[in-house]
Amino acid sequence: MPASSRRATLATVAASAGVSVATVSKVLNGRSDVAPATRSLVQSLLRQHDYVGPAPRREPSGLATVEVQFDADLNAYSTEIIQGAVAAGAEAGVGIVVSIRSGTERTTAWARELVAAGRRALIAVTGELTAGQPAALARARLPLVLIDPLNLPRTRVTSIGSTNFAGGLAATHHLLSLGHRRIAYIGGPATAACNQARLHGYRAAMEAEGAPVLPGYVRSRHFHYQDGVEGGAAVLDLPHAPTAIFAGSDEMAVGIMEAARARGLRIPEDLSIVGFDDTQIAQVTSPPLTTVRQPLREMGGVALRTALRLAAGARVDSHHVELATELVVRGSTAPVPAGGGRRA
Repeated sequence: MPASSRRATLATVAASAGVSVATVSKVLNGRSDVAPATRSLVQSLLRQHDYVGPAPRREPSGLATVEVQFDADLNAYSTEIIQGAVAAGAEAGVGIVVSIRSGTERTTAWARELVAAGRRALIAVTGELTAGQPAALARARLPLVLIDPLNLPRTRVTSIGSTNFAGGLAATHHLLSLGHRRIAYIGGPATAACNQARLHGYRAAMEAEGAPVLPGYVRSRHFHYQDGVEGGAAVLDLPHAPTAIFAGSDEMAVGIMEAARARGLRIPEDLSIVGFDDTQIAQVTSPPLTTVRQPLREMGGVALRTALRLAAGARVDSHHVELATELVVRGSTAPVPAGGGRRA
């Protein structure tokens, strides 16, 4: 392990301070029989060395726990991931703790807090990590597994995702097979790895069919409902509006539906829409949403089992695992309207 990832020991701190290991231990345990100047010096060196004590294997309750951490408010996507992790945790006799924490707050102190709380591992979902954050976890000997990361740090980390490129390809081929040629893509952040793969799948299908991607037809936003409303409005107000839209998430697709209805468009008679994820939202929209099924519960379960293997010191076969996506056809897609659409 690189020197920057090695965890400092009590002996390391004691040598730097010129005191005994027992003295450092007393400071850590809040003992009063240490001179104030010595205590201040030791505390300063503990911070300087990024010292993290050994992780307790279990919480006081006796149940080992793994933390599943999100960057933003929970939604239908998050719920599916959590359910998969909880089910796998129940089988393994491990508790799941769910938290929401923004990327800017995640520091060495954050790693210490996780260790002090008795976490066996951390699963970070759709998060954006700096290079220093995996390093801080590595120093704490706390395994990290990412699900659908927005970025992959340069250091090697274990991640779980799905076949996003194949999903984007299947979604766009479906619309092309219905006769659509004016197909827009409204996705998530341009730098997000999962979004890039879905966009590449869309572009590959369009190019293979000889269908041009018109100016303004590709929009990068976030994967939320309001982003779908705003992105949908932008493309539907173009001089040559699309007859079909592929959305980067189910939430975005529902927002696009709202933008379409606000303009008097019927779905799917006037506009076809395909989502991505196949959360419960897809089944309760009107009409039900055609979408690319991302196996979110399975992803949560695989992430949990992988995290436990890493915590046990076992090797993993691959540092990146992709589970298969599948197109689910429902009522939000139909053949291109007669005459090629409302704006030919």
